[in-house]
Order: sequence, then structure tokens, then C-alpha cells
Amino acid sequence: MSIPKEPRQIMINLMYLVLTALLALNVSNEILNAFRTLSTSMDKSNKSIDARTADLYAQIKASEKETGQAEKVRPYREKADQVVKQSDIMWQYLEDWKKKVIIAAGGYSKEEPGMPDKMDNIDATSTLLVEQKGGTELQKKITEMRKFLLEQVPADSAQLSPFMPLVVEKVKPNHDHNPTGDWNIGNFEHMPAIAALAMFSKFQNDVRTSEAMVIKRLAELSHAHDLKYDTTAAVAVPTTTYALQGDKISATILLAAFNKSNMPTVSISQGGGEKKPAKNGVVEWETKASGTGLQTVKGTISLVTPEQGTITRPWSFEYMVGTTGASLQLDKMNVFYIGVDNPVTVSAAGYSLEDVYLKLPPGGTATGSNGKYNIQCTTPNPNFIVDIMAKPKEKGGADIKVSSMPIRVKLIPDPVAYLMSKKEGSMPASQFRVAIAPQAILEKFEFDTKFSIREFTFSVLPRGGDYIPNLVCRNSVAARFSDNPAIVQYQSRAKPGDKIFIEFIKAVGPDGKVRGLNPIILTLN
Repeated sequence: MSIPKEPRQIMINLMYLVLTALLALNVSNEILNAFRTLSTSMDKSNKSIDARTADLYAQIKASEKETGQAEKVRPYREKADQVVKQSDIMWQYLEDWKKKVIIAAGGYSKEEPGMPDKMDNIDATSTLLVEQKGGTELQKKITEMRKFLLEQVPADSAQLSPFMPLVVEKVKPNHDHNPTGDWNIGNFEHMPAIAALAMFSKFQNDVRTSEAMVIKRLAELSHAHDLKYDTTAAVAVPTTTYALQGDKISATILLAAFNKSNMPTVSISQGGGEKKPAKNGVVEWETKASGTGLQTVKGTISLVTPEQGTITRPWSFEYMVGTTGASLQLDKMNVFYIGVDNPVTVSAAGYSLEDVYLKLPPGGTATGSNGKYNIQCTTPNPNFIVDIMAKPKEKGGADIKVSSMPIRVKLIPDPVAYLMSKKEGSMPASQFRVAIAPQAILEKFEFDTKFSIREFTFSVLPRGGDYIPNLVCRNSVAARFSDNPAIVQYQSRAKPGDKIFIEFIKAVGPDGKVRGLNPIILTLN
């Protein structure tokens, strides 16, 4: 600080210092007692706020443990954890400042525990918070804590910010004493020790009040997306949708809640994705039973909410379609083929699909469950008897043969040999030159199965040339022209007018039997 050169200014400054000292020395006992009362009151208020905040914090943690609430509440509980932790750290930081001021002011009073022995000491605050810049650090801590608290509720920060008491208020400049508006000087210079304690208690109160605001908002947000219901209705759901005379019938009866001012919409898979609105919280749906066995109806239910937008959930239920007797429905044709899966659907009136199964004679096996089976056969049989069996309804009883059905078991028909979709006639020489191998094609056959050609003999009568006979191609996986270099060599010079003979073709299908196929005779053009 520079010393003024003019005697008049020097005199003014000295008078200001003397006046300040006189004011400090003459702080009345009434004022000191008022600060003491204020500090004590603030401390009691802080305890009350702590109790309310602890209740809200406990509610958030308890909500997380409720059934189905963990995923929704956990993010808010984790933020609340940090808010409580950082608030406690900030509160203790301010408590430590109280101790520093009391010690710097001469220590604790023996008559009044927790109070400074010299309540009117004005040097401690000036030294610690002004000269040693402790106030600058305090400003930073308050600003950072305020920012942290608002960041925990970003969507509400603009709304909460004006009401959050934890804030560094600007100090108005004083042309005689604090011309720059320094926050440290304005709040702590020549402040009695007891007044400093009241100030720090006020900051602690600001911390607890701001903490409570954020915890309260987090508690509200953790349940902001809960669906609100205002109406109830009784619902009875039968546990079985198929029964015969004498069978037991049971149902689940419950009380359902809904909001009559916000009805959901249901989409149903049957009927081309039909959408139906709810009436009094319930969607009525009906259909005509078709097919046999277990049928499944699926769909979604959607509810428009202001907080979460449209909420959509899947649903499904099953019902059994029976007949007057047992049935075996062949999914392909009235025949089983050797070497492939033959899918069938089976049901028996009066029995659950889980209790119905197939019994096959030697040469056949069945895999599957719940009315859907694949039949595998190994031997031709014109009268393959399939028994439809059912487990007894009463424990200890024997399995029941509900019905029987004869099925023909046949070999898969022979495929037809082709070379690039030709089995006879003419073919462009350019097309033949790029051919790889003949193929075995199953014509008009319902099953998805393939044959591979393992062997064939190739012969050619070139136009104006010598006959080239019996060039054999053989391969355990699939025979190709490339298995005989002589054929590849001829392909490169094939020309219009040449006659091609592919004979003695042998193919193998999924049943493992070797089939002799038709010859392929072509004339190149």
C-alpha cells in the first residue's frame, strides 16, 4: 500500500484508522450477545434440517429395495449418496474454520464451552480470512459446492438456482474502506470472533438447506415416472382354457388398477395387427377357434404418459383347440419319406399337448414335443402304423392309446440329371465351355432336400473329328468336369456341331442310397 504524499490525505487516513479502532473497541456486550444467540440458533436449525434430510434420504434408499424399483431408483440414490457425502465434507470444512477462529482469538471459554474466550477479538478474522486470503479459498469452496449440487438435478437447476441459499453474494464497494468491493474485506475485516462464528453457522445452514432442496428433488424424481391409478376393477383369469366334464376348473382373481382418464391401446397379432382401445380399463377381444392343439395369441399394450412418452409392453396367452377325437395332421403329404424330417402336428381331445406323444413301429423315430414332431424313417413300409398316446390324468395309471393311423413310408423319388438346365437338345458352345458339372434336381418334391452326383462318364463326338469315349469323373462329395483333365482340355476347344454324352450318372441323396439317373445328350450350336 503506497503512502499519500499530501499531508491532508495522510491525516484523513489516520483519522479513519483511529475511528475504526474505536468502533471495534467499543462493540457493546449487547451486540456480542446477539451474535452468540444467532450462532447458537443457527446450530439448532442445522440439526432440524439434518433430521428432515435424513428422512428423505432414507426414503430413497428404501424405495430402491422395493420389488421392481431397483433399476428406476438406483440412479437417484447414487446421486443422493454423493450429495450427502459432499455436504458433510463442506459442513466439516466450515466447522474447522470455527475452530481456527476461536484458537486465533485466544482459545475456548472455560465458562461457555464451544464459545471463544474473547468474543470481541477482531484480529483473528482479519488475519486468517483477509490477510492470509482464507476468505478467497472459502469463496471457491462455496461456489464449487453450489455448482455440484445444481449439477445433480440438471433439468431443474434453473428453477432451483434462485432459491438455493448457498451462494457467494457480491460486496458493494465502499469508497472510504473497501473501494474494490473485496469479498474478504467486506465480510471478515475487523469482525469480532463471535460474529465470525455466526457467519460460519450461517454458511453451514446454507449448505444443509441447499442439500435438503436437492435431496427432496431427487426423491421426487425417483418416483416421477410412476404410473398413477384412480380406478379399480375385479379381474378373474382362468388357469385352464380347455376342460371336459368332471375336470377341475380354477381361476386367479385379483383387483386391477387403472386410470380411467388415460386408457391403453392393445395391438393383437391375430387379425393382421388389429388395434383396440380400452373401455373402463379393459380390452374385449374374441375370435373363432381354428386349427387343432395349442394356440398362442400375442400382442402389445401401449400407454401414453406425460413423463415417459409411450410405454409399450408385450403380452401373450394360450388356448387349446380340441376335436371330437384324436387327430394326426401331416404338415406335408400323407406319406413319410426316408432320409428327411417329416413334420407332423398331433393333438388329442381332452388332453394337454404336454401329455400327448407318438409311438412308432421299428424303422421310425420321433423328435419334438407339445404337439409338434419330426418323424424319421429308415425302411419302406406301405402300412406304417402311428399310435397316438396320452398320459393318464390320474397318477399311477397306464398310458392310453387314443387313436392309430396308417402312413406310407417311401423312398425319396429319383432326381433328374441336368447340365445348366438342359437334359437334352441343343446348348450354345460358349455356355458349355463354362459348365462346371451336371446337377441332380428333385422335381415337384415338397421337401427341401438335395442329391449330389458322385460319378458320371463323359463322351464327345466332335464335328469332323474322332469320337472321344468314356472319360470318367468320380468324387466322394460331388463329381465335376475338373476331376478329369481331359474333359477340361476338350471344353476349351468345344465348338458348334459337337455332340456331348453324359451317361452312367450316379447320385446319392439324404437316405444314402445310390441312384442311377437319366443320361444327358446335347448338341452344341
